[in-house]
Amino acid sequence: MELNIIYLNDVHGYLEPHNELFYNNRDEFTESVGGYSRISTLIKGIRQKDSTSLLFDGGDTFHGTLPLVSSKGEAIIPVLNELYFNAMVGHWDFAYGPEQLKNLLSKLNFPMLGINVYNEDGSLFLQPFITIQKENLKIGVIGICSNIIDKTTPSEFSEGLKITDGIDELPGYIKQLKNDQVDIIILLSHNGFPQDMHLLKKVAGIDICLSAHTHNRLYEPVLVNKSIVIQCGCHGSFLGHLKLKIEDKLITGHQYELLKVGSHISPDAEMEKIIHTILQPFESVKNNLIGSTEVTLHRYNTMNSSMDNLLLNAVKYVSGTEISFSNGWRYGVPIEKGNITEEDLFNIIPMNPPVSTVDLTGQEIIDMLEENLERTFSSDPMKQMGGYVKRCSGLRINLRIENPVGHRIQEIYFGEKQLNPKEIFKVSFVTSQGVPKNIGKNRKVMDIKAVEAMTEFLKAHPKFDVNDDNLFALV
Repeated sequence: MELNIIYLNDVHGYLEPHNELFYNNRDEFTESVGGYSRISTLIKGIRQKDSTSLLFDGGDTFHGTLPLVSSKGEAIIPVLNELYFNAMVGHWDFAYGPEQLKNLLSKLNFPMLGINVYNEDGSLFLQPFITIQKENLKIGVIGICSNIIDKTTPSEFSEGLKITDGIDELPGYIKQLKNDQVDIIILLSHNGFPQDMHLLKKVAGIDICLSAHTHNRLYEPVLVNKSIVIQCGCHGSFLGHLKLKIEDKLITGHQYELLKVGSHISPDAEMEKIIHTILQPFESVKNNLIGSTEVTLHRYNTMNSSMDNLLLNAVKYVSGTEISFSNGWRYGVPIEKGNITEEDLFNIIPMNPPVSTVDLTGQEIIDMLEENLERTFSSDPMKQMGGYVKRCSGLRINLRIENPVGHRIQEIYFGEKQLNPKEIFKVSFVTSQGVPKNIGKNRKVMDIKAVEAMTEFLKAHPKFDVNDDNLFALV
C-alpha cells in the first residue's frame, strides 16, 4: 500500500496569499504564494487520488496576524475544521493562555497532542498521542509541543503549566504504542529541526518526524538512523507531501515533494468564502496606507533584520532613546519595496505591545546579549531556545559564534566608542522578550503601542530606508 502524509507547519495566521522571500544564486526576491484556499485545493487533490492520506499541522497556527490575535485564535477555527487535520501541536498557540487554548481546542474537530505539557499537579494538559487505522496498517502519532513555551515567552503563555523537551518521556510512549501493535510511529514535533535531529539520534523507534518551529525549507527528507524527517518552511508558503511505500507493515520506500503554494494553484471556492468572511472586518486596515519603504523588509536573516530595523527605529523615535531591543522573531511575511499599510505594521508585531523603557548598565546589555547568543547558537541543540539573534538598534556587535558561552562578543560599540560596562543607558524595547523582566531599573511602560509608534515614525520619515546601526557582524 501507499500512505500519503500531508504536512503544514508554522503558518502563523496567514490566511491569504502573501509575499514570500526566495533566493537565486545572486539575489533575494519576493513572490506571492500561500493562502489556505490554495492549500485546500492541493490537499483535496491529494486526497482524491488516494484515500490513505493523513494531514498534520505542526503548530504556530492560532497566532501571527491581526484577525487571529484580535479574536484570540478563534478566527481560524472554520478554516482548520474545513481542512480536517488528523492532529496538531503548538507553540505560539499558547499565546492567549492555557484556558483560551482549551477553549480553541474544544471547537476543533481534531486534537492537539503533547507528551511534554504538564499541569501543576503533574497530569498531562494535552492528549499525548492518537492511533489511526488505514486498511491493515495501524499508525501511532505522538506529539511534542515547543519546549520553550515556559522559558522564553511571556509568562501568561504557560500559567500553571510546565513544559519539558519530551526526550525522557518519548521512549515510554513508543513502547506503549508498540505493545498496542502499532506498525508505524509518527512524531509530530514543534521543538525545532536541530532539536529533532538530536532527539532522533538518542531515541529509537520513530519512523517519521514532522518537524516545525525553525522554518526550514527541506526540499529533501533528512534521514536520522531509520527516521525520515521533513519540515516545510513557514507562513503556508509550502505544503509537504510524503509518499510512503508500505510492504508487510514496514516502510520500504518513500518519495517526497515540497510543494510551493504558488499562483498556478486555483483557489478552492468554499475555502475562499470562509476566508472572505473572516477578513471582511479588516479591509480598512489592509487599505490604510501609512508610508513606504525603499527596500524590501523581512526578518529571514539569523543575524540582522531589515523589518525590525523599522520597528526599532520607531521605538527609539517615540521614546527618545538611542538604543532599542526586540526579540528575534521568525514570523512575519516580507514587506515588498513600495507602500507600507497598517496591515503590514500589524504583521510585523501582531500583538501590538506597548513601548517600554528601562535603565541598563553596559554590563547588563552585554550579559543579556551573550545569553541570547547562547540560546541561538548553543552547541547543545536542546539549549537553543530562540528564534533568531535578538534585534537591536544603536549598537554594533562584533562576535564569534564558535566561542564558548559568555565569550562570543568580541567588541560592542555605542557610537564611536566601545560600550562602557559601568555606564547606565536608558533603552527602549517591546515585550519581555526584548528585555527580560529580571534586569534593569526604572522600567516604565509608555502609553504608546508598537503599531502607533511605527505609524508616527513613518509620518516623520515617509520613505523608510534601512540604516546599518543594528549590525551584528561575524569577525
